[in-house]
Amino acid sequence: MNTPRRFSIDPEEFAGKRVLVTGGTKGAGEAIVRRLGAAGAVTATTARSALPAGQSPNVFVQADLATVAGVDAVVRAVLGELGGIDILVHSVGGSSAPGGGFASLTEDIWHDELSLNLMAAVRLDRALLPHMIARGAGVVLHVSSIQRRLPLHDATIAYASAKAALSTYSKALSKELGPKGVRVNSIAPGWIRTTAADALVKRLADGAGTDEDTARQGIMNALGGIPIGRPAWPEEVAELVAFLASDRAASIHGSEYLIDGGTVPTV
Repeated sequence: MNTPRRFSIDPEEFAGKRVLVTGGTKGAGEAIVRRLGAAGAVTATTARSALPAGQSPNVFVQADLATVAGVDAVVRAVLGELGGIDILVHSVGGSSAPGGGFASLTEDIWHDELSLNLMAAVRLDRALLPHMIARGAGVVLHVSSIQRRLPLHDATIAYASAKAALSTYSKALSKELGPKGVRVNSIAPGWIRTTAADALVKRLADGAGTDEDTARQGIMNALGGIPIGRPAWPEEVAELVAFLASDRAASIHGSEYLIDGGTVPTV
């Protein structure tokens, strides 16, 4: 499958819903913004870089959510322009840590990985969830990673640790907020075929003097294999988000959903 499948969308499903998706200008985050917007949501998103040409969320805030100041800027914008949020999707995340295992991870690297992959969600939740609680309704989705269960020791110890903490935090939050009318779930993607992932495949293929299909298979082998034979498309992650954010999932709460093509080999 070289292109993502097209899904039928109800243009009224999220009509009137105010949605914030962090990290929503690239990859799965961009697909989530596009999917919820197509279903009628009023969308807000954030990124460190400027809004790319051709994207048109209702609200965009350029901010670094790994910092307290960046979170404060986003909170001021969405409360000022939208008055609150009905659906909060924490999609921002990533790792810039070098290879070399635990010894290569400095204090600053640990701080950066935890700030982006854990504390960005914690800080935004702390600022925005009181408004959901006051209304007695809302949905929060934390995007974790299968690496919380399958950490790659060479380069992603800090990232995997932060995502594991995010999943645990999400479960604890669900215990508190469920009785108050706010649903909380998490999503753990495996390898997603984004533009960045395709660029990585090309670099590996060029470096090894092979073709991109071989390089892509090499990555899947390093993950222990993907039984369906391919990474997930961003649009498939967005469909899972749309389902969990919708009234169709009204009784799903405190759960984590893998979307990894079967990569995690255990129950």
